Amino acid sequence: MKAWVLHDINNMTYEEYETPKAADGWALVDVKATGICGSDIPRAFVTGAHVKPLIIGHEFSGQVSPEDNSVWAGKRVGIFPLIPCGKCAPCQNKQYEMCRNYNYLGSRCDGAFADKVCVPLENLIELPDNVTYEQAAMLEPMAVAVHAMRRGFNLTKGKKAEDMTVAVCGLGTIGMFLVMFLKQAGFNNIIAIGNKDFQKDCIEKLGISKDNYCDCKTKASISFINEKTDGLGVDLYFECVGKNETISDAVESTMPAGSIVLVGNPYSDMSFDKNVYWKILRNQIKLTGTWNSSFTHEEDDDWHYVLDCLKKEEIHPEAFITHKYPMDKIMEGFEIMRDKKEDYIKIMGLNE
Repeated sequence: MKAWVLHDINNMTYEEYETPKAADGWALVDVKATGICGSDIPRAFVTGAHVKPLIIGHEFSGQVSPEDNSVWAGKRVGIFPLIPCGKCAPCQNKQYEMCRNYNYLGSRCDGAFADKVCVPLENLIELPDNVTYEQAAMLEPMAVAVHAMRRGFNLTKGKKAEDMTVAVCGLGTIGMFLVMFLKQAGFNNIIAIGNKDFQKDCIEKLGISKDNYCDCKTKASISFINEKTDGLGVDLYFECVGKNETISDAVESTMPAGSIVLVGNPYSDMSFDKNVYWKILRNQIKLTGTWNSSFTHEEDDDWHYVLDCLKKEEIHPEAFITHKYPMDKIMEGFEIMRDKKEDYIKIMGLNE
C-alpha cells in the first residue's frame, strides 16, 4: 500500500509500505478520510514520534475491509484512536481517556495517513448512512470538544443554558467545535475570542452575533467581557489556547463562583501571578482540566453524543473543512499548518 511514513523529525515521505495484517480482535480498515490534527505538526517537524518509522494520523474514518473475518466486514466506521490497557484504575472505571498505559493510533503505533490501517474492533463505531466519511473523520476532535463542554456542564449544574454567559477563548478546531456544540445545546449568549478575521466569519455562520466576537488583537478580552457582562464576568469560560496570559484572562473574566475549563495544550511552563491565584481563592472559582473524550460503547458517551447530532443533522462540521487534498498531496496541508501561510481550520486528506 501507499503511506506517509515519518522516519525522523522533518523526514516524512510518501512511499510503498507493507500492508498490515489484522491480528485477532483487530480489523483492517480501508482509510477514506484523515484530518490533520494540530498535534501532528510538531510530531512531524519538531519533536518526532514515540516510535519510528511511523505512519501518523489519528483523526480518520473508513470502511472495514470486505475480506475482514469479523462482523464488521464492509461496514462504514469512525475510529476512537486511543487504545486503552483495560487494566488500570481509570480503565476499570471506564474512564479510558485517562488510561495509565495506553497505545495510540498515529503516535505510538501506525495511523491513518495511508491506504489502510489496523484498528482494534473495540475502537470502531458504525456510521449512520447519512454521515459522510469527511464528517466522520472529525468525530475525534468533535468528541474532544463535547468532552470539554460536558466537563463544564458538571461544574454548572443547576444553571440553565439560556441564563448563562459562556466564553470560548481560542478558535482553532476544538474551540470552533465547542462554539458549535454550545450553540446546539441551547447556549445563546456565547462570547467568542479569537485573533483572525476569518474566525469572525466562521462564528457568524454558527449564529453568533458579530457583536459577541472579540478580536483580541484590537481589544483586550477582559475589557470586552466586562462591557458585555456589566463587570460581573461570565458563568463559564473555556480556555482553548494554553498560555499563561490567556489563563490569567480567564480568571479575571469569570464571575464569583464561576467555572473555568482548561482545554488548550500548554505552550510552555505555567505560573500564576499571585493576584490571579488570590482571585481563584477569593472568588471560589471552580477550575477543571479536560482530556481526550469518552468512548465506552454506551449511548451517553461523547462519541455517541456527536454521532447522534450528526445523524439528526443538528451540526454541520463539514463547513469547517477549509482544505482537501488527495492523500498523496497532503504534505501541502502539513506545510500550510506549519508555516501559517493560509487561514485554515480543518485540513483533510482523502483516499478515493
